[in-house]
Amino acid sequence: MEYTKKNYKKAPLSSIHLRIYLALILGQIACGFALGISGTALSQATNYISINDFWVGLIGAGSLIGLAGSALMGKLADQFGRRNMLMLDMYLFSVFSLLQLITTNLIVLFILRVLIGLMIAIDYTVGNALLVEWLPAKESGRLQSQLIIYWTIGFIASYITGILITGFGAHNWQIILASSTIPGLIAAVYRSFFRIPASPSWLASQGKNKSAQKLIQKHLGKKWGLSLKQIRSKKPKDVSLKTLFNPPYRRRTIVGGLFYACQAFSFFGISIFLPILLTSMNLGDSNLSGVIYNSCVFIGVLIGSWIFKIISRRIFLIGTFFLSAIALILLMLGNSLSPILQISIFAIFAVILSSGLVLDYPYPTELFDIKVRASGVGTCITISRFGAASGTFLLPVLTNLGGANLAMLVCTIVLLLGGIICLLWAPETSPKFIK
Repeated sequence: MEYTKKNYKKAPLSSIHLRIYLALILGQIACGFALGISGTALSQATNYISINDFWVGLIGAGSLIGLAGSALMGKLADQFGRRNMLMLDMYLFSVFSLLQLITTNLIVLFILRVLIGLMIAIDYTVGNALLVEWLPAKESGRLQSQLIIYWTIGFIASYITGILITGFGAHNWQIILASSTIPGLIAAVYRSFFRIPASPSWLASQGKNKSAQKLIQKHLGKKWGLSLKQIRSKKPKDVSLKTLFNPPYRRRTIVGGLFYACQAFSFFGISIFLPILLTSMNLGDSNLSGVIYNSCVFIGVLIGSWIFKIISRRIFLIGTFFLSAIALILLMLGNSLSPILQISIFAIFAVILSSGLVLDYPYPTELFDIKVRASGVGTCITISRFGAASGTFLLPVLTNLGGANLAMLVCTIVLLLGGIICLLWAPETSPKFIK
């Protein structure tokens, strides 16, 4: 009998797609908020508790170190599915965030930040896998690229929240840290009331075709179903780390991890500890400069979302690395310039670097097929978090040792390295530009 179902990946956007997308949006806002809040809180903590540059950097990098668990989370998602992990992670995220209120022990704070990072790893890795496996193929890249806008809203909101929360004396910095509980709970409650469905593609990859077909028809209608390729596919063998570093995935895993790591080193190092860096740069009102910088980050992701639609992924990657490095070089050479000119160059740097963040979600996802997608994306995020954690840990240390110029010099070197890696090895993944 001839198979008559249409491939569900060709279905038009519907309420189930938007429901899943909103669940991911709320998670991205919470994740951006939690990652951004530590710098503002810890810069205040130095006024109330005994904490040196080492611990400021280490606790600030804690959530990014936790994100290094993305490879493990991806592997678990490939083995056991996406849905249950996404239903639970934001509740745990909120609990760990709230616990920051009741301790000033530096080791405990570091552990809590790592655990928060591990929950963020689930949203990054598992959430993106589920999203791309539900979204219509024509809409997937565009909607994934726009997730960074909502992450940035959360990140900027954390900076503004850190400025606005005052009047709690020696506990002010703890309240700032724990404020990520609120967006976390909003995301968790939404996912409980508007439940996330399982991934049809994952079910099919496990040989559960009947369950996948029922799920698709429940949410999209009777005429939609799995593709013939998915129906005929066999359950894949367990994905090991060795698989991702063997042909045909080796180059994609290395590029996906290293581009992300080099980008994250500079972005997180500068953005999380922006108050410390701006004070060292002597640009006047550091709060105002910080608001300008973060506004430019938001403008950058909006511009990046537009550029994403019209140029190739490869050119976009290479361009953002080299242009942002040039902007930092100009900033280092412009010590004698007026504060207004320095802030202007810093703003241009923020726009260029943040525009490249748009690639962080769709590009790693596009590098891997369904059999290894969650594991592959998780491994790329794990590699990237070593870069992000290194940048976050080193920036306060470097700024203390050699001022803002030393911190920016190291960031410039890392950005140039990222540009060279992409120039040599980054594959094109945009359907529009693949020949």
